[in-house]
Amino acid sequence: MFLSGMKFQGRSTRKRTGGRRRHSRNKRKYELGDEPTETELDEPSLKTVDARGNTTKVRALSTDVASVADGGEVVEADIENVVENPANPNYIRRNIITKGAVIETDAGEARVTSRPGQDGQVNAVLLE
Repeated sequence: MFLSGMKFQGRSTRKRTGGRRRHSRNKRKYELGDEPTETELDEPSLKTVDARGNTTKVRALSTDVASVADGGEVVEADIENVVENPANPNYIRRNIITKGAVIETDAGEARVTSRPGQDGQVNAVLLE
């Protein structure tokens, strides 16, 4: 599957005036980005990656459970479908869960408040 990565292309080779700007050095590892983790609706699957500063991130490659907050209590709910996703209209058809996505759970419709591709879990708030 092809993923469009966030690779740093470097500073523009042209100045505002149209003059040429030459580079002074090569790219650095810290300037490179990663492909987005598109968390799918499927059996739970996690991946641990190294992050900056001797820390790790847990990426949810796929999941089908969410912690849904309803007022003061939180319940574990099964995700049935992705209803709306403002990040990308394509994600609705492909059942990809990102922050801000509206998911259909057995507890009702909920909006995702966590970043599953960054912290490996789906937290959501129930919609009225």
